[in-house]
Formats: sequence, structure tokens, C-alpha cells
Amino acid sequence: MGLLTSKKALVGLVLMVVGTLTFVPSALGTASVPVYALAVAALVLTAGTWLVGTSGDGRPV
Repeated sequence: MGLLTSKKALVGLVLMVVGTLTFVPSALGTASVPVYALAVAALVLTAGTWLVGTSGDGRPV
């Protein structure tokens, strides 16, 4: 099953993009992002990575 044909993988990719974009203002130092927002971004990024990693057949990597 391809990465773009699986609904689980697409949801994971969206979560990864959202989580990554949440880190950008903090990484660039352009905005003061609260710590709890960074914690949520880390959780969203982790969930997206897990969904993409487990969306295919076989053993997750």
C-alpha cells in the first residue's frame, strides 16, 4: 500500500506538518511561543510519525 493511498498515512502526514510548523516560530526566535504549545506540537508530531510508521504492511520501523 502506497503512502498517499492510505488514510492513516495521510492523517499522519498532516499531523507531522502541523507539528513541525508549530515549532518554526520558536526555532526562528520570531515569536514567543508558550511552553505548553511546544509540548502539544511535540505530541502532534509524535502521533503523526507513529501513524505514518505503522500505516504500511509489515513491521514498523
